[in-house]
Amino acid sequence: MTGRRSTALTIGMAVLLIYFLLPLFWLFVASTKTVGDLFSSFGLWFAHDISLFSNIKQTVTNDGWVFTRWMGNTVFYAVVSAGGAAFLCALGGYGFAKYRFRGNGAMFGAVLGAIMVPTTALAIPTYLLFSKAGLVNTPLAIILPSLVSPFGLYLMRIYAQDAVPDGIIEAARIDGAGEFRIFFQVALRMLAPGIVTVLLFTLVATWNNYFLPLIMLNNPDLYPITVGLAAWSSQASAGGGTTGAVLSLVIAGSFLSVLPLIAAFLLLQRYWQSGLAAGGVKA
Repeated sequence: MTGRRSTALTIGMAVLLIYFLLPLFWLFVASTKTVGDLFSSFGLWFAHDISLFSNIKQTVTNDGWVFTRWMGNTVFYAVVSAGGAAFLCALGGYGFAKYRFRGNGAMFGAVLGAIMVPTTALAIPTYLLFSKAGLVNTPLAIILPSLVSPFGLYLMRIYAQDAVPDGIIEAARIDGAGEFRIFFQVALRMLAPGIVTVLLFTLVATWNNYFLPLIMLNNPDLYPITVGLAAWSSQASAGGGTTGAVLSLVIAGSFLSVLPLIAAFLLLQRYWQSGLAAGGVKA
């Protein structure tokens, strides 16, 4: 069957593409401008003087290289949280999908209910709990809540249901493999595309998380990039002679902060397109 092109659908997709890429394009253009050009030139096109590298240098070296510290904190929080959440979701989703035990349906229903709870509603109770445990103003205050991903668990349960054939599990059991060995040596490879999906979702959520670090951290050396740039933005909003200069730092810093996420998507997207379990079961 040959596919037919829809002009209306093509136009709609083009409009959506422009809608999503326009803010990123504006951010790139604004990060190439000097403070004066930022307010005097057209917002969606470049000025006569391209100051991208000088703006980046000022952003990185400002206030004793604090931006690099914030970026390092963000990378640490996001990578540890995403890796831990992806592993726990894979383990839990595989268990829900392939084992039958009392309370399976009720527990999975509780997971579905947890998806409906907004994370902001849990921020204050989480803060009170971590305060009692003495974990406030530590990296664990950001990492531990990020390890819990009800949506990721739901996604992995649905994915594991079909991605890991029951025949392969039974064959491994007949060969004498234990349950954990089956998971780590057989199922984990088959779950790789789903794991990468949860990994990226959690990576983006932790990278862009603002409210949780804002209430959990009061040491600027522990700030992620979101809270750090918000602090600079507050300085710019406060007024004074340095308002334009600080605003330029915020824009350049925002542009730098999205580059690692773009790189992560470009590097990991191929795992979405290939099922690693292809050919695992012979007809």
